[in-house]
Amino acid sequence: MVEIVPVTSRAQKRAFVELPFRLYRHDPNWVPPLRDEMHALITPGKNPWFGHGRLQLFLALDDKGEVTGRISAHVDDLALRQPVEQGFGPGTGFWGLMEAADEATAQALIATAEDWLKAEGMTRAIGPMSLSIWDEPGLLVQGFDHPPTVMMGHHLPQYQGWIEALGYGGIKDLYTYEVDISREFPGIVSRVIASGERNARIRIREIDKRHFDKEAALVLDLLNNAWSDNWGFVPLTADEIAHVGKKLKPIVYNDLIRVAEVDGEPVAFMITLPDLNEKFIGYRGTLWPFNWAKLLWWLRAPKVRTMRVPLMGVATHLQSSRLASQLAFMMIEYIRQASVARYGSSRAEIGWILDDNQGMRSIAEMIESKINKVYRVYARALT
Repeated sequence: MVEIVPVTSRAQKRAFVELPFRLYRHDPNWVPPLRDEMHALITPGKNPWFGHGRLQLFLALDDKGEVTGRISAHVDDLALRQPVEQGFGPGTGFWGLMEAADEATAQALIATAEDWLKAEGMTRAIGPMSLSIWDEPGLLVQGFDHPPTVMMGHHLPQYQGWIEALGYGGIKDLYTYEVDISREFPGIVSRVIASGERNARIRIREIDKRHFDKEAALVLDLLNNAWSDNWGFVPLTADEIAHVGKKLKPIVYNDLIRVAEVDGEPVAFMITLPDLNEKFIGYRGTLWPFNWAKLLWWLRAPKVRTMRVPLMGVATHLQSSRLASQLAFMMIEYIRQASVARYGSSRAEIGWILDDNQGMRSIAEMIESKINKVYRVYARALT
């Protein structure tokens, strides 16, 4: 027997956060999230997503009262306003953060989330989405054999079958690509970069962390523009931009974030982050009592095997142009050089990248990177 209850107390919220630590305790490729970060994600007042979204958390209990599963059901008012042809739109609700000990529990959780969404007037469910497209979208369906990089998800392999058995169909795949950055890129890429370096109109600059707020606003405004036509796009609000900037500031390094300018106008960006998961995998979900000091010391001069490129983009008026690819290759190469020389990195992960983003996929393939993980987003009509 499975009982599903809404999360209404602090103790239930703690149980919600703690469940994955039990389910994944024997999985060597699961990276424990920081508990404080997870609490902040699902708490109004600590996550500006709640300025345009609402959610309900649920727990699954067995006949002994033990927690065996969890799920969130949520509605995003900004997602409801997006064009249907871009993936979301009117009537679209979401579920996410799903973890379950067995198939019956997973089915009961998803059914409960669907009932909540129908009560909110939704006619379609998309999941998993935890909580937004900017957090950890999709279910891992390929690449279980190595840990995820920072801000990427990891799931139990059986979840795919459990979800699909309920009639959910995949509507979008998100790819991550890995690449060996210890070696130079193919000659054709080097020639494209050299051509750009001879173009006086182009400037590739590092950000200046001394003016962090201004630089963060510039980059994230470019992001809103560059991604505006992408599947699943939901604009970041001013509060979310400020929140993301504050959250990322400790792991931002000038030479790992680049802005491309053409005729003095910022038109492209690339954000690269040291893979904090290489540290977090041993922290057991907490920075206390001594992990915070270890992390602060490491952040002064981090050495890390893997760099992650979570975001890059080119202004919409340049997309699909030869110049867009040239700017991308220049930023990638300059950050590659810095990653190897200063941070001792030998590997990078790019993504996620939408399965229909042929421009970015072509760029990834030209630098000889390979798909290493696939995350799938599912949908089902609510009847």
